[in-house]
Amino acid sequence: MEIVEAEEFLKHNHQGVLVARKRDGSLQMTLVSSVIDGQGRVILTARERTYKVKNIRRNPQISLLVFGDRFHGSNYIQIDGRAEIVRHPEVMDIDWYRQLNGEHPKWDEYREKVKAEGRIAMRVTIEKVGPQNRR
Repeated sequence: MEIVEAEEFLKHNHQGVLVARKRDGSLQMTLVSSVIDGQGRVILTARERTYKVKNIRRNPQISLLVFGDRFHGSNYIQIDGRAEIVRHPEVMDIDWYRQLNGEHPKWDEYREKVKAEGRIAMRVTIEKVGPQNRR
């Protein structure tokens, strides 16, 4: 699989599992909703105080498994890359919300909620994708 194929897959599939590394090197996994931006980066959001954000600040290398609507029988991809933490106000990129949910009826309320929750965004530069063809 090529990165361009993964980007296309991410336009239509958003459910996934993010894998980061804890301080002791063990894995920390969490469910996420992801989208792809215009530069081909994966965008995730989280509250700034979560373990995933703390772990990514310490070690920005992540893996992400993204799958279709059904657990069994769906296609899936694995992405390996480097995450960058983006703080408020730049996190107000509402494209993430639009790709997942469509138009928000009250954008000002949405922005206030993001601020109140202390949300950040994570931009992941895709370095490697899979699964690779088995021969």
